[in-house]
Amino acid sequence: MTVSLPLVVVLGLFAWGAVKFLGVRTWVVVLIALFGFWLSQTFLAPAIESGTRTGVDVINRLHA
Repeated sequence: MTVSLPLVVVLGLFAWGAVKFLGVRTWVVVLIALFGFWLSQTFLAPAIESGTRTGVDVINRLHA
């Protein structure tokens, strides 16, 4: 069975769990999200995208 979830939902659940169970402050989660948006507009964005796609492909091959 294949389940498709948007990345935003997965990251949102992860952030909620970090705040709820690990005691991470909400402002830290917001700061990390804002830094991610800023980083996506820099010259590092293609490398980050390529690395993310490669990581997803590796995980998909392991579970196929």
